[in-house]
Amino acid sequence: MQDTAKQYDEIVAKCRSLFVDKMSDYGCAWRILRLPSLTDQIFIKAQRIRQLQENEIRKVEEDETPEFIGIINYAIMALIQIEKGVVDQPDLNLKDASDLYDKHIKITKTLMENKNHDYGEAWREMRVSSLTDLILQKLLRVKQIEDNNGKTIASEGIDANYQDMINYAIFALILINEKENN
Repeated sequence: MQDTAKQYDEIVAKCRSLFVDKMSDYGCAWRILRLPSLTDQIFIKAQRIRQLQENEIRKVEEDETPEFIGIINYAIMALIQIEKGVVDQPDLNLKDASDLYDKHIKITKTLMENKNHDYGEAWREMRVSSLTDLILQKLLRVKQIEDNNGKTIASEGIDANYQDMINYAIFALILINEKENN
């Protein structure tokens, strides 16, 4: 589990760095996005990953890594939107947005550590394609909850699904990195 925590932090550092760089370029224009728009952005990225995994011929030589990073960062934005609400004009400076990023990734990492303890790091035996499918499944669940105006009868809320997507994407990046290093 110690390796997992270190690997997790390394992935998050890369994702956070890109988030900060894009905030420097664009500000927090993403603050105007409603949750379904963020869900759709994540869906596009997950579908692209699935296509990359299924297509033997690639016309653009890219791997899944940037798309998994995008899933992580968009899901963090969604968690921030759940907490702060959607606005009509960008309203966060770089420090405040970074602090919120850190807050939500800390909560999500704690969830991962608790689940890892209970499941015994079963994800390490999974294929990256299975993690992609789980992300897509979570997205379909979120879309259904959104279509039901956020109401659920027996299910966890949207925020828990975004947190799971983040953790699955980080697990996928850890597995990709381990494969590349072996």
